[in-house]
Amino acid sequence: MNVNFNNRDPVYLQIVRYFKEKIAIGELKPGEEIPSRRELANRMKVNPNTAQRAYKEMEEQGLIYTEKNHPSKITTDNKVLGMVREELLVEAVDVFVTSVRSINVPVDELLDLVRVKYIANDDKEA
Repeated sequence: MNVNFNNRDPVYLQIVRYFKEKIAIGELKPGEEIPSRRELANRMKVNPNTAQRAYKEMEEQGLIYTEKNHPSKITTDNKVLGMVREELLVEAVDVFVTSVRSINVPVDELLDLVRVKYIANDDKEA
């Protein structure tokens, strides 16, 4: 569990984002057990209260659930799982559009360039 924490965002929210990214890419599967709060704190080298706050936030968002005396698990709710991927995608697109808009690139040109770069990146990974 390697996370490079930044100084801008609260650490517990960065932990939540880490879990969302792992869920979105399928590295964490629906129903999969996750480390205990204490174990997570040790692995990520954060205060146990920070880990607790991250788990509380993830439970409130429906990302994880905890049954009495059992480890926490990733949700099996497909609606929540789909929303995680969509949230990350929309966030990335918002950042991209904001950074590109200032140079006034026509939308068609921008989409063509994105398509070329996206496909080129797929070719590199193959």
